Amino acid sequence: MTPSIQPVSFQDFGRDFDGFARDLGGSFARYGFAVISDHGLPQDRIDRAIAAAKTFFALPEDVKKKYVGVGGQRGYTPFGIETAKDAQHFDLKEFWHMGRDLPAGHPYRASMPDNVWPAEVPEFRAEIAWLFETLDALGRKVLEAIAAYLKLDRHFFDATVDQGNSILRLLHYPPVPKDGPNIRAGAHEDINVITLLLGAEEAGLEVLDRDGRWLAINPPPGSVVCNIGDMLQRLTNKVLPSTTHRVVNPAPERRGFARYSTPFFLHFNPDYEIVTLPGCVDGAHPDQGLPPITADAFLQERLREIKLL
Repeated sequence: MTPSIQPVSFQDFGRDFDGFARDLGGSFARYGFAVISDHGLPQDRIDRAIAAAKTFFALPEDVKKKYVGVGGQRGYTPFGIETAKDAQHFDLKEFWHMGRDLPAGHPYRASMPDNVWPAEVPEFRAEIAWLFETLDALGRKVLEAIAAYLKLDRHFFDATVDQGNSILRLLHYPPVPKDGPNIRAGAHEDINVITLLLGAEEAGLEVLDRDGRWLAINPPPGSVVCNIGDMLQRLTNKVLPSTTHRVVNPAPERRGFARYSTPFFLHFNPDYEIVTLPGCVDGAHPDQGLPPITADAFLQERLREIKLL
């Protein structure tokens, strides 16, 4: 029987935190992914943010290209740019990035450029900023559960991500008119700490299981899919694995439909040093001997690999 990722109810965060942490951490340890149901976020606000994103992506190409950002970290990245690490063919997608706003003189400004905003979509800034802040807050609660699962202080991660270089990505996968070598998102692992992904209208997300089979992820309404990124895999010595995943092209009857999704890539603070946690080294997980590296250095290295720098 094909394994499946069983949802963990976010309602348990408040009523049975230890059980929530155990079940969530167990899903991460097994799959690198978890499905968190009953997230409780207001669907009308989510819908408004996605509607604003759709309005932007419907603009003419020359208008959208006015907002191409620095190194793909802010603003618009056109179709045909991002390419999965070691892949020969670019992904079939375009996207917009929003990051954290920092005040003048902040020491992280060298790593985190200013946001840009499309004047043609007046509601865009307020709706997208709301979604960023909402998913950032949810991500910090997920990290509380992860810390508890790892037998760390529940608030271990608080100071490591409070000014993190986190990114909200608004993704548009256009209709796929014909067969070809390119797919919507080639097989890859995420760079960051954890990723939060609200359910997309169209299917396509698949996770590579231990036995080499691809598992389709189709979360129930009101859920968020969460996965471990390479930074947390490195910190935890692969106790929590960063699992390969992809977005495949639609079935023939759905080729005429675009796909939109909104992953939130939660990052460490740029100067946080990623060093293997002593409690994550044991017989099943021998020390990989990886040298310390700052979160920003790790990020820059990986952005070059996927052709965003």
